[in-house]
Amino acid sequence: MNLSERDQQVVWHPFTQMKTAAPSIAIARGSGACLYDDKGLKYIDAIASWWTNTHGHAHPYIAKMISEQASTLEHVIFADFTHEPAVRLAERLLGKLPAEQARVFYTDNGSTSVEVGLKMCFQYWFNIDQPKKKIIAFKDAYHGDTFGAMSVGGRNPFSEPFAPFLFDVEFVDTPTKENEVTILEHFTKLAETGEIAGFIFEPLILGSGGMLMYSAKLLDQLFEICSKHNIITIADEVMVGFYRTGKFFATDHCKNKPDIYCLSKGLTGGTMALGVTTCNSKIYDAFYSDNKLKTLFHGHSFTANPIACAAALASLDLFEENETISNIQRIINQHDKFIEKISIYPNVRNIRQTGVILALDIVTETETSYFNSVRDQIWKFFISKRIILRPLGNTIYILPPYCITVEEMEVVYQAIIDFVTELSN
Repeated sequence: MNLSERDQQVVWHPFTQMKTAAPSIAIARGSGACLYDDKGLKYIDAIASWWTNTHGHAHPYIAKMISEQASTLEHVIFADFTHEPAVRLAERLLGKLPAEQARVFYTDNGSTSVEVGLKMCFQYWFNIDQPKKKIIAFKDAYHGDTFGAMSVGGRNPFSEPFAPFLFDVEFVDTPTKENEVTILEHFTKLAETGEIAGFIFEPLILGSGGMLMYSAKLLDQLFEICSKHNIITIADEVMVGFYRTGKFFATDHCKNKPDIYCLSKGLTGGTMALGVTTCNSKIYDAFYSDNKLKTLFHGHSFTANPIACAAALASLDLFEENETISNIQRIINQHDKFIEKISIYPNVRNIRQTGVILALDIVTETETSYFNSVRDQIWKFFISKRIILRPLGNTIYILPPYCITVEEMEVVYQAIIDFVTELSN
């Protein structure tokens, strides 16, 4: 049996109906913005392998730093012990974050970084004897697949089997240009109840909800309401951090700043699983006590894994190179030009861009949703051209590694034009 056939015998893949899914494509290696299967065929990874990869696959510098760390210290329990990569990474991250951010708590991935952010929020109020139990979130939000993260995500078929076990959340409409006033009115009414512990949000872009984009101006207004009513703000920057929006953090587009940051994905350049939750002194001080019951009781066996921290440090080194910044701006400029070309097609609507993320919706007879039947048609078309563009329902989006070349980007753009042209014939 080949690798795909062996896989079918033993593996259960994420977000996959195993009975109807085609055999998984066996990837043997990666280089730059491309992946190569076990037959030697090349695929352009135009979605950065679930939005994680920033510097390219098998980056030699990150690999070198991982190797050196693995031969020095592979892991140590992070309760009662520390190590150089964890301390250095925390120092460097705090240097990138707003000055008010004071502490770094290590987790394992995006979902758990959100879990910790929620725990910090709820326990903050518990520790100061003002228990508040409600969170505000957007209706189309996605914050992960653990139970707390599912609770603050939009309620949909993905979370339906677990609905009885999710805590109640006050959802406000996902922002559009048309409903901002209504959102502000609804948000203000909720805030005025005095019952809201926190507001969690994906800054500027709701990823899994369909790459739905909204303005930094609106987010700033929501920050101001939260500040007025003493509501903790939690920025889920798992997808949008590390220059995805053109700035290092998406909230860098805002004048107001959150109390808590959740980071993962691009943190290690997409190389290793690692999550981070950071908070300001206000949050941390509510846990800093002689009372051991005010401890943040959360942790993982692999908390602050030295190898993962080394990968993140290497990734931060690469973010500081002029070439990386130049590539990011080049991708943004290429997107701008492509928007002019694709906007003439009648079966394309709602073309939108923030930073290196570009998205568009294919016009279909059925309502837009993740389960739109055109989704499989889109996937099959692009994978036949050996381009990885995994759509969100009828939404096609591009979110590439920063090392993707001009020529590779043009191949992706042309394939999208070919698809919408074929669809209209």
